[in-house]
This record gives sequence, C-alpha cells and structure tokens, in this order.
Amino acid sequence: MSENTLHYHFVVSGDDFTQAGTASSAVKKTLKQLGFDPRIVRKMAISLYEGEINMVIHGGGGEIDVFIDAEQIAAVLTDHGPGIPDIDLAMQEGWSTASEQVRGLGFGAGMGLPNMKKYADELLIDSEVGKGTTVRLTVFLSGK
Repeated sequence: MSENTLHYHFVVSGDDFTQAGTASSAVKKTLKQLGFDPRIVRKMAISLYEGEINMVIHGGGGEIDVFIDAEQIAAVLTDHGPGIPDIDLAMQEGWSTASEQVRGLGFGAGMGLPNMKKYADELLIDSEVGKGTTVRLTVFLSGK
C-alpha cells in the first residue's frame, strides 16, 4: 500500500443483525462517491457483505480494515470466534454451521465463503480453531 492509500476501520458486533451490513454499505457508498466502476463496487460490496455477515453469525463480531489505492481495494476481516475447522468443507456451497435461529432469520444458507470467492479477485483465509479467523479479500482495479 502506498502513502496515497485510503484506510477505513470498522468494528462489527457479534450476533447483532440490526447492524449487520453497516461496514459493507459504508464502503459501497464511499466507492460510489469516489467514482469507481460499478462492477468493481458490486464485487467489493458483495464480498465484504458476505464476510461481515459471517463475522456476525459465526465469529462473534470482529474488525474490518479496508484499504483503497490506485491498484486495488483490499479488506482484512478479523474475528476471535471459534475458527473454521475445515476450510475446504466451509467453501462448499450450502454447507453451514448456522443455527436454526439464524436460518430462521434468512441467513446461514452456506453461501458466504463461496460468494466471497466468486466475487473477490483474491481470497485468503487463515483460521485457527479456538482462536479465530482472518480473511483477506482483494478486488483488483485492473480486472485481474
């Protein structure tokens, strides 16, 4: 990241569905105001929203840092939840550990990580059971 990098920091509350999506909405609004291509805005907004919802459902909340520069938009999502025991399994569409209560709210369909992979140009997941998860997602402005 360069000295011209914009940095935004958000705190995500766990189990608070009334605030879920606040960070991704703020980033989407900022990207639109900065004049980014709508396709880039959409890719980042969807990826970030899915990650934010996962933090609310599974991670007990956490923090999101978004970095915007001339080459990319990158986000680092960090939680201190239970971690993901099997990332390959969690990446399968439809697989979810969400409770029935969460599913009753319309969340937890098992599309969060698969959608993040689909819309981000780069997705890196580092998770340790009992310690939490860090997700790094990047959308390149060059369309890589």
